Amino acid sequence: MLDRRQLPRNRVYYGGLVAFNGRNSTIDCIVRNFSLFGAKIEFENVVIVPDEIDFEIERKAISCTARLVWRSRDAAGLVFANLHEDSVVPLHWARKLRASERANRRLKSRIDQLLSEY
Repeated sequence: MLDRRQLPRNRVYYGGLVAFNGRNSTIDCIVRNFSLFGAKIEFENVVIVPDEIDFEIERKAISCTARLVWRSRDAAGLVFANLHEDSVVPLHWARKLRASERANRRLKSRIDQLLSEY
């Protein structure tokens, strides 16, 4: 098999998270190897996962968009969509942003409710 990786990947054993469907669907995974450009992950039922996903490794405080480049019955290979290290968003920032977006939607809904009462 031809290895087309730009950098060698380090063997690791991290817990990860795959999110898709607007982050409404999540699956826990195990990260088996990792570099700045991609990773190999293992989890059950790879078939239900779309080609474009959000990928997180909490231990490394990484959250980024990834694309599945290959898949087997219980594993998949990812390439990170943002190939620059500075484009990877720290996990705590991504969580704060999602919380702020939820609060913003709640406030807009409340404003609409109050305006409709007048």
